[in-house]
Amino acid sequence: MGKSLIQPVCKGVELQNQIRKSKANASVDYFDLWWLGQSGFLLQWDGKCLLLDPYLSDSLTKKYAGTNKPHVRVSELVIEPHLLDFIDIVTSSHNHTDHLDGETLIPLLELNPEAALIIPEANRDFVVERVKCDRSFPIGLSDGDEITLKGFTFYGVPAAHNTIERDDKGRSKFMGYVVRFGKWRIYHSGDTLWYKNMAELLKPFEVDVAFLPINGNDPARGVAGNLDCEEAARLGRDIKARWVIPHHYDLFEFNTADPNNFAEQAKRYGQQFVILKLGEKWSVH
Repeated sequence: MGKSLIQPVCKGVELQNQIRKSKANASVDYFDLWWLGQSGFLLQWDGKCLLLDPYLSDSLTKKYAGTNKPHVRVSELVIEPHLLDFIDIVTSSHNHTDHLDGETLIPLLELNPEAALIIPEANRDFVVERVKCDRSFPIGLSDGDEITLKGFTFYGVPAAHNTIERDDKGRSKFMGYVVRFGKWRIYHSGDTLWYKNMAELLKPFEVDVAFLPINGNDPARGVAGNLDCEEAARLGRDIKARWVIPHHYDLFEFNTADPNNFAEQAKRYGQQFVILKLGEKWSVH
């Protein structure tokens, strides 16, 4: 008998209703946040919803079934795309399917025709093919680029997955985003290893919340790697983030980490952190 899946604390229609209630009670003085699994987060501020790197399907499990790299889920799906009918902005940090999933984004964008999709400009052709959208639709950034949409200002920073890759015009293929809104600043890393001058680049942003991967870099997995628990805690400290929220774990059996190990490292570095359960709401004032 197989292992039972990790259950979200709030999911499906119940979670949809919770987010709608959050929008109805919105304020510029705080924001609400939910972890949707892997590197996906939904942020509600001032009645607007920002969806960061959602993967809300089983496309990878189906794709790799019966191969030597099975993507066996360890957690239940938090919410289906058709329930997210209130999204204003969606991001994709790079082209890997758990950050750019057609089975998530196609129905999501059909349901939210006014939503904006932010991507690395270097990936435009790939994104258009996967998402089946008009070529002019995605909003592309490279590192150093900045754009303001619907009260959110996005600033592109490079990510190393496993290296900092650029196209023939020098534009980053793997990205992170610093997002400013109201009095807040967040940093969503996408997938990344530590690279030269990374902390120096991020520190001036005075990030309130840094979303950092913790699953590490094990070549035996056959996939690109990320920061590990110690590195994520140390990077949070080095950039003076108020809080670090770990991500990129508890989705696939072969590529995960124990957030308790991250908690130990964060305590060792004196770094404040929040470990969210799947579907859990966290409010920042």
